Formats: sequence, structure tokens, C-alpha cells
Amino acid sequence: MTVVQKYGGTSVGSVERLRNVAHRVASRAIDGEQVAVVVSAMGKTTDDLLALARDVNPRPPRRETDLLMATGEMVSSALLAMALGDLGCPAVALTGAQAGVFTDETFGRARIRGIDTWRIEEEFSAGNVVVVAGFQGQSPQGDYVTLGRGGSDTSAVALGAALNASQVEIYTDVQGIYTTDPRIEPKARCLKDIAAEEMLEAAQQGAGVMHPRAVELGLLYDMPILVASSQAEFGSGGGTIIRREVQMEPENRVRTIALDRDVASVTLRHVPDRPGIAAQIFGPLADAGISVDTIVQNASELQLTDLTFTVTDDDWERTQEISKPLAGDLGAANVLFDRDLVKVSLIGTGMQSGPGYAATMFRSLSEAGINIELITTSEIRITCLVRADRGDEAVRVLHSAFELDQEV
Repeated sequence: MTVVQKYGGTSVGSVERLRNVAHRVASRAIDGEQVAVVVSAMGKTTDDLLALARDVNPRPPRRETDLLMATGEMVSSALLAMALGDLGCPAVALTGAQAGVFTDETFGRARIRGIDTWRIEEEFSAGNVVVVAGFQGQSPQGDYVTLGRGGSDTSAVALGAALNASQVEIYTDVQGIYTTDPRIEPKARCLKDIAAEEMLEAAQQGAGVMHPRAVELGLLYDMPILVASSQAEFGSGGGTIIRREVQMEPENRVRTIALDRDVASVTLRHVPDRPGIAAQIFGPLADAGISVDTIVQNASELQLTDLTFTVTDDDWERTQEISKPLAGDLGAANVLFDRDLVKVSLIGTGMQSGPGYAATMFRSLSEAGINIELITTSEIRITCLVRADRGDEAVRVLHSAFELDQEV
């Protein structure tokens, strides 16, 4: 049986923690399982490398930045393989390219196009644990490219699918997936399982435990994903399983509340309301690789409309550079920018079949004196944008209103 494990930066953040991970991996290998381990860079190595690059060049080239960033995971994989060898557990460390991870050529946020598993399977046949540097792959030109923040999750799930693993195990510094961030609401409850569709929405709306693309891959290949603490013993019953379907909670269909602080909004005021205007606005942003999230357009008055959209804070400066001249070209009255917002989202597949969730959400926020700036919905999500200084309070209010601290 093949299993893929992934350990985050905190789990491998020191020599002591690396040795702890090595003991965990070795115990699984001794049981006869074929184990592939994906590792992140140690601790805050990625942040440190990025800061170093910006010290040298305030706008470092993306190709060279990826080459630099990829070294963090290489260090972790090499050290873990050494630690396993010291325990008498044969292991080999591979870069993403050596592990057969092939991507497109988009530096900084590449997508995996395929995985050739021959090298990993060859190492399995030789009796080795395979330790793979996550977060990276090889472009068609042979360059090192990175998969973006949280890309090691994506590496692990993609490897799990390619190797036809029984499940992918994501080990981190939290117990599993909670009803909300326990640092915000201490009464948050760890879920035993969660539907992949719900987890995908939560990840996209700011829940930081899993990377959205990793969850999407798991859903696509029907791959069960265990999220658990790297300090918990395997088989202890802890952690959360992400799978295609879970048993519905009959009385409370809200499963989790996500808070996304990585939000900036842009409002184009009094834009001429004519066919094709949206394409003229969002086309240049797409060409620049900027992903637009929430889009709200007011009703037209005198053939003029206000259009608001949100982007991530990372894309803030580039969005400003594009939006300001674009507003002038389109004949907009002006353009407004706002970084003082957060998104609070209710998520649950059962909400689509039951009334009253939106009303309870809006009433609870209103009673707490929290103003809603924008509202967006999907079949399994209701999202409100509120002022940044009220975000944590909004989460606590909603967690209480929907009684998510109680087992159903």
C-alpha cells in the first residue's frame, strides 16, 4: 500500500522536529507501506529567502526568484532523508524535477501538468522512503518553478493521485479542520470530516489550513485527505478527513466559518453602462495574471453604473497601476481603492436546501453593530465584506449564532 504524507514548515522547523518527523515516517515504513513524504521549507525559510531577494533587488526577476525559493524545500528534503538514514530507514531525497513533477512556465504560481512517477517507483522497489521537495516542479524549458504559497499541499495531493495512493496525509501544527479559526474563537470545534466541496470553498475564502488547489485536486481524483497534527499518533482517531461526501448534519448545515484578511477592493464610479464594458475592465487584469474574486455591479442609472471588485492584497499594487488609467479610458468618474476590508463566509453544503441562513447571518451582524459592505453568495456559501477591525468579532458572533461549538 502506498501513502503520501506532507509535513509543513512548522513540523520540520528545527532539528528536533525533523527527527520527530523521521521517527513517524520510519514507523510507517517498517509496517511495510511504501511512503512518499512531501516537505515544506523549514520554519520561515521561504519568507527569509524572499526578503533576501528584495534586499538585493526590490523587484526581483520571477525566474531567479523561483530558483532561489525552491532551495528551501530542497534543504528540508535532504535533511529529512539524512535523519531517516540515521534511524536505519533507507531514504532518498528528490527535487520536484527529479520526482517527475512537470508544470507550465508560470513563475511563482505554476500549475502541475503531469507527474512521471518512474523514479519514485524505482526507489520504492529498492526499499527506499522517497522524500520529495514540495512547492516546485520543472517547466517545459527545464527551469525550476514554484507552485505559489501552500504549493506543498498541491504537490502532495498530485503525487497521491499519480501514485494511486490510499490517502494523502497532511500533517501540520493544528489538530485538523475547525468550525472556525480557534485563535479567533476558542470554542471552535475540530471536525471529524468535511466534504471536499465545503473544504474547497473554505480554502478559497481564507481558511489557511489547506491550499485550494490541493483540495480541488483531491476532489477531482476522489482522493481522501487526512489533516492532522504532526504531534498526534497515526491511528489515534484525531484529525479531519476531507472526502467527497460526508454524513449531513440534520439540524445545523453550517459547517465552518472562514475569515479572509487578504482582501482589497476597487470601485469604478459612474462607468458607462454599455455592452462589453466588463470585458474592457477585467481583460487587462486577466492578462496581467490578476485573479478577481467578488464582483458587484449596481443597477444602472442614467446609463451609468458603479462596479466593485476585490483582489488579493498581493495583487493590490499591480491592480492600482492598471485600474487608474483604465478608469480614465472608460470614462469613469473616478476609481476608489480600499484595503480596510475582510471577508467573513458561512460555508455548508446543506445551506442550499434550507431557508433562514442568510437572514440569521445578517440579523446577527446587525445586532452586533457590524455593517455589511458587500454580500456575495454561492450554492454553499454566504460571504459578507466588513471593516477589517470588526472581522474577528463577526466570526465570534456568527459562530455563536449558529451554535457551531456544539456537537450535533
